[in-house]
Amino acid sequence: MPASGAWREGDDPGPRRFADIGALPLEAGGRLPHVRLAYETWGELNEAGDNAVLVLHALTGDAHVTAHPGDQSDDEGWWGQVVGPGRAIDTTKYFVVAPNVLGGCQGSTGPSSPAPDGSPWGSRFPVLTVRDQVAAEIELADLLGIERWALVVGASMGGHRVLEWAVMAPERVDAIAVVATNAQASAEQVAWAHSQLGAIRLDPNWRGGDYYDAAPGHGPHAGLGLARQIAHTTYRSPAELEERFGRLPQHAEEPLSGGRYAVQSYLDHHASKLAVRFDAGSYVALTQTMITHDVGRDRGGVEAALAQVRAATLVVAVDSDRLFFPDESERIAAAVPGAGPVAYVRSDHGHDGFLVEHDQVAALVGRFLRSVAPVRPAR
Repeated sequence: MPASGAWREGDDPGPRRFADIGALPLEAGGRLPHVRLAYETWGELNEAGDNAVLVLHALTGDAHVTAHPGDQSDDEGWWGQVVGPGRAIDTTKYFVVAPNVLGGCQGSTGPSSPAPDGSPWGSRFPVLTVRDQVAAEIELADLLGIERWALVVGASMGGHRVLEWAVMAPERVDAIAVVATNAQASAEQVAWAHSQLGAIRLDPNWRGGDYYDAAPGHGPHAGLGLARQIAHTTYRSPAELEERFGRLPQHAEEPLSGGRYAVQSYLDHHASKLAVRFDAGSYVALTQTMITHDVGRDRGGVEAALAQVRAATLVVAVDSDRLFFPDESERIAAAVPGAGPVAYVRSDHGHDGFLVEHDQVAALVGRFLRSVAPVRPAR
């Protein structure tokens, strides 16, 4: 297992494209001297330029939202049942753009990326806010020639950026869909994040964040895996865990003799998967960004900030979500002018319902998109 699961220069870029947007001033002070965003696109921008859709991913997601035409792999992307030809966000009608978030590890500038001296940023990577990430995405839109988005949609951490887009650049956003998210990190979310950050930083192989030259097998995999286990527990619902696993042992293992319960094996599996494909430094950087999320900061509070939103708005909650509780979606809908009632996804899967309940999510988002952005032929 490599020290980091980050994409690095020299690796196969696959369908990634790259945009160099130059220096980026940061909300907390200072700047990143050179910023690159990796992104993927599907479909074509029409002559009027009014069919562009921006899709924003969650914490450990990436730009690969759906498969590309002719793709022979079995990777349909993290929202392949919602985005694609004939799907709710139809890539034969809309020009879909999905960036890898600033601070991420799949081609965008992050802790694993080269600093000006050529070595990875590591512990020197600056603190980012959601507003910094959206500022970078605004620069990407400029480079792509997109003046307005017909829709900006995102879930979980992606929903944070959706709200910031609507407040920071209202003249560039016609409609937004915020799914399973909130307008301000809660004390409980900060608490969950604190435990995850501690798990990574206490791993001896973390080395203060400067582990990128470590030999295979000597990265902070244990800490990253434990952070994922803590997080994944908040992504699913108690009812689902009880129904799926209960107190069953893992196959022939005996818990009274040091063996695992099935639910423990399940969490171990997700920990190992993430350690292979993600980077601990990005996990720390993005988690820090999430806990500082507050759309109302320096804007008179959450309600005052959301009152500035001019975009048509769809707010979606998962009824069993215990990470971003439905009350937080209700707060967004109540504060955004004309948002209407919250649309609910009914699911036993908790927060991950936005990834699992494809039919419900597609129906809600597709109906909303068709109502706010009738399409015209591509160029």
